[in-house]
Amino acid sequence: MVRSFFYTLLFLSIGVFAADVSAPKGNVRNVTVNDFMPHQATTKEFNETWSYQFVFDNGTRAFVNFGLMHIPGTGRKNTTEMSFWNFKGKSYTIGRQYPPERLQPIKEKNTINIKNEYLMENKPGKGHRVLFTADKNGKWFLDLTFESAEQGKVLGDGVWKVGNEKFGQYIHIPYGRVSGRIGYNEDTLTVKGYAYMDQTWQTVQATDLAIRSVNFSTNSRSPLYAGRISMTKDGKLLGYAIYNGAEGTKVVTPKEVKEGDAAYNGKDFPKGSLNFLWNEENVPQLQFNAAKPFQKASILDKVDGWFAKKAFKIAAGGEVFFYRGRSDLNSGKKLDWCITGAKD
Repeated sequence: MVRSFFYTLLFLSIGVFAADVSAPKGNVRNVTVNDFMPHQATTKEFNETWSYQFVFDNGTRAFVNFGLMHIPGTGRKNTTEMSFWNFKGKSYTIGRQYPPERLQPIKEKNTINIKNEYLMENKPGKGHRVLFTADKNGKWFLDLTFESAEQGKVLGDGVWKVGNEKFGQYIHIPYGRVSGRIGYNEDTLTVKGYAYMDQTWQTVQATDLAIRSVNFSTNSRSPLYAGRISMTKDGKLLGYAIYNGAEGTKVVTPKEVKEGDAAYNGKDFPKGSLNFLWNEENVPQLQFNAAKPFQKASILDKVDGWFAKKAFKIAAGGEVFFYRGRSDLNSGKKLDWCITGAKD
């Protein structure tokens, strides 16, 4: 019975065929509260994630993900995950999961509340607050508020089509300054820094649509690159980024991604420099060294139980990792990046 279930998952994970990719419909616009609120789950495997990257002035980083996802063998779950990197010289990761009804959207308050322990309060932008508290293998705490934020943008309805499936993406905060407190056990820090925040959803497991996803943000509002670009299993590109330079802010889409001088197909984590070329005119290429991540975190950190971990790994075609790093740009700015995908 268990073996049959695993073989079924394996068949599903490798049975994805090449599919056409079509871009969202409509013109570039500002993101709205409707974009931020949870979207309707139209399929069994529908999943949605709200992602934050916090880079603090003291060298510490925090990564926070809230989500709704289908975990093979377990069913639909509300998931929360947070990682601290270089928190007083050490790194920590925690993942929790709850019944999906624990995630409560409160549209009249522009807020998403999860069990009163996790909170995304106020429309993303200036005044947006993120709260994460947990007591599991230690006591965890993060309470940060955006003191400023660049305007979030989205391309049309924000929905890419990959064959018969859909992928939604919204860059809510391409760059913003935050302040507040973070803590682990008895240690707490008062912090300031910058942050990036986006939101994605898919009608199937994310790894069924994209074998590799690269999101990035710059430590300055200008020149700025911020966004997420993904690659399908047959080498097609989807997603978008925001570029802010001398000519103002533009929403840009990928024309080509290279690793060194060769096309990057996303089948493996890169071992050298990535180079993003854009469809829009007068937008410089984005090139950065992705060879040396400072952190490798696993999505299994937020999946409970041996059976669920094994099933999820088989369904994803391997263990899904987040490779996180920082690289120098030709502009003299720093680019913080995360590359996500499965690894055998």
